[in-house]
Amino acid sequence: ADAAGVAGHGRCSSSAPSALSGVRVVELGGSLSGPTCGMLLAAFGADVVKVEAPRRGDELRHWRVMDERTTTSLWFRQLARNKRCVTANMRTARGRDLVRRLVCAPPPRRCDVLVENFRPGRLEQWQLAPHHLRRAAPHLVVARISAHGQSGPRAAQPGYASVCEAIGGLRYVTGAGAE
Repeated sequence: ADAAGVAGHGRCSSSAPSALSGVRVVELGGSLSGPTCGMLLAAFGADVVKVEAPRRGDELRHWRVMDERTTTSLWFRQLARNKRCVTANMRTARGRDLVRRLVCAPPPRRCDVLVENFRPGRLEQWQLAPHHLRRAAPHLVVARISAHGQSGPRAAQPGYASVCEAIGGLRYVTGAGAE
């Protein structure tokens, strides 16, 4: 019997490897969708390396700071848990080269997955689009997250959850009706 006196029921955690153990992920972007995807991958055991802008970091670090003793929001702490953070100024050639080396590193430091949630076309402008990176890393899986897809009439438009909910009709069915 275990400490609770129940035979055959020990600790809840398992010593078995996690589903994504050994998978390395590089997370680019910010706000919510990219960090949420990275957080979920890390929860399943992936080694997630989050790339942030120098000095200021991810904008989520500063959203709704609740504790005056710190400048990092609880929201960021929640979404960045189980990740390692590095900085690179992707607006410069040097920063983009650093990201390219991080994503295209040879084994055993090889990156398996790239998660990004920039506006469509940004990685292409920086020469970091999937077809550029796959020249050196043909195995790379790329998750591109955007409100309206990578192409189409609304691709260039930004969008947060509330916009997508409204376009999809979810806001209409979840609110109180007119009385």
